[in-house]
Amino acid sequence: MYLAIDIGASGGRHILGSIADGQLVLEEIHRFKNGMVSKGDSLCWDIDALFEEILTGLAKCKTLGKIPKSVGIDTWGVDFVLLDENDNPLSNAVAYRDSRTIGMDDILTKYISETELYAKTGIAKHLFNTIYQFLSLKESSPELLSRAKGFLLMPEYFSFMLSGVKKHEYTNATTTSMVDAQSKTWDFDLIKKIGLPADIFGEIAEPSTKLGGLLPHIQERVGFNCDVILPCTHDTASAVVSAPVDDSAIYLSSGTWSLMGTELLSPICTEDSRLAGITNEGGYGYRYRFLKNIMGLWIIQNIKSELDDEYSYTQLCEEAAKHQDFPSRINVNDHAFMAPASMIDAIKTACADTGQQVPEAVGELTFCVYQSLADSYAQTVNELETLTGKKFNKICIIGGGNQNIFLNELTAKACNKTVTTGPTEATAAGNILVQMISAKQLSGIEDARKLTSHI
Repeated sequence: MYLAIDIGASGGRHILGSIADGQLVLEEIHRFKNGMVSKGDSLCWDIDALFEEILTGLAKCKTLGKIPKSVGIDTWGVDFVLLDENDNPLSNAVAYRDSRTIGMDDILTKYISETELYAKTGIAKHLFNTIYQFLSLKESSPELLSRAKGFLLMPEYFSFMLSGVKKHEYTNATTTSMVDAQSKTWDFDLIKKIGLPADIFGEIAEPSTKLGGLLPHIQERVGFNCDVILPCTHDTASAVVSAPVDDSAIYLSSGTWSLMGTELLSPICTEDSRLAGITNEGGYGYRYRFLKNIMGLWIIQNIKSELDDEYSYTQLCEEAAKHQDFPSRINVNDHAFMAPASMIDAIKTACADTGQQVPEAVGELTFCVYQSLADSYAQTVNELETLTGKKFNKICIIGGGNQNIFLNELTAKACNKTVTTGPTEATAAGNILVQMISAKQLSGIEDARKLTSHI
């Protein structure tokens, strides 16, 4: 059996996977909460608490007598831990929703235009991209950056803490907007041009790379040893591995974020693609995840929280269904919805500012969001078809959001496509499948995807 440790912005889980009767079988071992915490003036991740949860889940495997052959960690992209000469964190792990990158796009244009950057990296502009985070450090804390001897993206850091081996992983490295889309390695010309220390950028490894075993003190803590593998450490890249799709299908990884796209063997780094906000992130086997980042269920999650969790997600959908004649829509990708003090107020303000009816009832709020999401999906489908020159027949929704039947129905109608659902635990499944490929239990991604259609 193999262990996936899948950590998202709101929580993490340890899931064991094995093959039984020709099917992938998943078993949850441990689940824990995650979230941003305020440290000083910054929104940060509590990396010590997260690593403690990682160890707790590993120890549960021992308690249950279910020792994995290997373990792989995936998380979100872009965020990192800056390391000193002893490989200790130099500062807090600032979260991508922090405001420190505001204005950094203007700073970047002093060195390189957005058009040239996209032509090099194929990565869509998002102010949370690592390149903007590094520029923020350069502008506000140059002394900190000068002391750095390395950095690791979040899953790479946790893998290092388990194994003692530092490597970057391809799929997550591409989210930095500093990897050349063609050569698939760090773009050192770019890195030097913007004045970052080139020596902190280490080796980029492919998914399925074995780092080694658990460090002795980790073995003592958890009670066993196993291999540490780099899966597709970017959570969406892992999810796409498990998506039962072919050239006729679009995948939609639905959760806090909605990631909608298709797999390509070559990147599309054209100006039309840049203007559409489509990105070319790395995938397994050097495929490209030609996709669009859409704000996703983050907006609904915040509404639910602001209502003191009085409504379940099912009840929020039921309320929305009562108000399907509500006319107002929002741009779900507007920065106003990234981390507002009040999501409800942000939605009302957006509607008022655009001369639309302001939602008051809970169902009006939620229908406005759900239909706006579905409309954004429909726009993205049109962009994907135009840019790739392909016609897609269906949308395969994977991840926890695929349990939202109401949103699935709105999506099918808005996109005029057949909607199917793939694995709910898509990220963990993809993580495990890559570990199985590393162990030679599976021959490759085609073999892996045969196991997931039933999940």
